[in-house]
Amino acid sequence: QVQLVESGGGLVQAGGSLRLSCAASGRTFSSYDMGWFRQAPGKEREFVAAIRWSGGTTKYADSVTGRFTISRDNAKNTVYLQMNSLKPEDTAVYYCAADRDVGLILRSRWREYDYWGQGTQVTVSS
Repeated sequence: QVQLVESGGGLVQAGGSLRLSCAASGRTFSSYDMGWFRQAPGKEREFVAAIRWSGGTTKYADSVTGRFTISRDNAKNTVYLQMNSLKPEDTAVYYCAADRDVGLILRSRWREYDYWGQGTQVTVSS
């Protein structure tokens, strides 16, 4: 099992940047694919980005491609989400998640992830 703790959220103006971090406990972090999801009030949780356990493959939602970058440091048990050119529609609670059942492709459905952090609020003002 792994415990996940997100940090780095906050209030930023449109066009600004934030870097989210997700610190994981447990010895098996480096064997999990990791994902970032977000949920805005009244909306379903949606996929943002995912990264292979090795860090060699990434996947992004169309809405963030070119603006967000997911990365990981397995030596630090941490996954990151660098968010640039932020828009008001990026406002949401952001969650990191771990997928222990690593398959051939990175997953983008939140129900397929096994462990979740508590979330961190990102608010982008116009």
